[in-house]
Amino acid sequence: MARAHPIKIRHLVVVLGDQLDADSAAFDGFDPEQDVVLQMEVTDEATYVPQHKMRIAFFFAAMRHFHADLQSRGRNVHYVQLDDPANTGALDSEIARHQALLQPEATIVLEPGDFRVRESLRKLPQRPDIRRDRHFLCTADEFDAFTERHPRPIMETFYRAMRRKTGLLLDESGKPIGGSWNFDAENRKGFGKSRPPIPVPRSYTPDAITQDVIKLVANRFSNSPGKLERFDLPVSRVDALTELSDFVAWRLSLFGTYQDAMLTDEPFLYHSRLSGALNLHMLNPREVVDAALANRNAPLNALEGFVRQIIGWREFVRGIYWQRMPHYADENALDANLPMPRFYWTGETEMRCLSQAIGHTIDHAYAHHIERLMVLGLFAMLLGVKPHDVHLWHMSMFHDAIDWVSLPNTLGMSQHGDGGVVGTKPYAASGHYIDRMSDHCRHCRYDPKQATGDKACPFTTLYWSFLAKHRRRFANNGRMRNQYVNLERRSAAEIRAIRSHADTITAAMV
Repeated sequence: MARAHPIKIRHLVVVLGDQLDADSAAFDGFDPEQDVVLQMEVTDEATYVPQHKMRIAFFFAAMRHFHADLQSRGRNVHYVQLDDPANTGALDSEIARHQALLQPEATIVLEPGDFRVRESLRKLPQRPDIRRDRHFLCTADEFDAFTERHPRPIMETFYRAMRRKTGLLLDESGKPIGGSWNFDAENRKGFGKSRPPIPVPRSYTPDAITQDVIKLVANRFSNSPGKLERFDLPVSRVDALTELSDFVAWRLSLFGTYQDAMLTDEPFLYHSRLSGALNLHMLNPREVVDAALANRNAPLNALEGFVRQIIGWREFVRGIYWQRMPHYADENALDANLPMPRFYWTGETEMRCLSQAIGHTIDHAYAHHIERLMVLGLFAMLLGVKPHDVHLWHMSMFHDAIDWVSLPNTLGMSQHGDGGVVGTKPYAASGHYIDRMSDHCRHCRYDPKQATGDKACPFTTLYWSFLAKHRRRFANNGRMRNQYVNLERRSAAEIRAIRSHADTITAAMV
């Protein structure tokens, strides 16, 4: 419950579900005697796409813990719970209701992470003051300036610019420590027959606040996808800092080496669960990077790989999103128009790698980045699924998905739907890649070496068919030269047989 507010409200400070930072720009100049905070749980944000039960619970639990934190700081909070009878069910109508109720002189909100939400805020009767989000290390103006200098922006170029801006992993002369900007070549190892021990994930037993949210979600969203039984996510600033410390101490050293590896029944391996906390602003990127670099025992390939994810890739895709929306969401360079296969919601497939990755997603609302890109995303691209539908599925099923990060990663990087804006080539691979990076193929009924026949791996069949189908588009792409050299070694009869089998696979999926 909010405490009694003064007769005259100066600022109504709206805090969206992915803005849980008590030191954000929205609170600059906050006066507890004149200003109030508004937080809202609304049905529209939990249902505009079908959403994993754990995703909904993660947001609401984190929001309620942030509410408690703000109250402990003496800030007056109007918190609208989902089952409040007065709740109108939508962000814009709830803000408008509170503007009418409280009559603030001004409404303040941090710039949102979703173009759709930003546009709805701009249409409010009392248009809010939208403040720049300093959580990020690269402003929109800085990104625009970068793309003016580099009309075809490449993430590696941007990453080096961010290294220079921040001074991270540079020596006194401004050169990269270790003599190289990028150690990705050292970060592609799979697990052999003997592997190092895999740390047990840190456990976060749901407290009373989270338990109430879990019960609410189970009752109100019983038909939503995913499971709630294994809810074990960091939902507060304290939990997020604990998760950061746990990752740095127990996983970071081997994160780089095995970041592209996959293993049966191991959803986390050496990856962190920091993306959700970062994307909801419970952690800020600079403190995450500083914590990693404070680990003096972590090898350079792990440190550089982790830093690149945070200050390079994360900032790059955000810049692309805001620079190219709203038309970016509709891009479909490969003319892919199939719907998402039904088994992406259930995990019911004989393809072992997909059943594992989808199973991890159903159980944890999480899959690590190589499962997202080179299993879930790869198959959708090879099959020809509409890129925006892949994005919507991603928004539905992952607890850490926010529109600004999901859309460029799925439509752009994973599906090559933007024609090469995010990635200079499609991430196309056969079942051989999955066999090399995992133990899935040895437990699967399909053979990654075969492209036709009953045992043919659908990844392998669709891969060769994809290359043949898009030959004109990609044959002259220097990064795909070897792939097309290998395609040319196949006879016309082999390619016809492969494409016929690919058609059979596709027909069975839709």
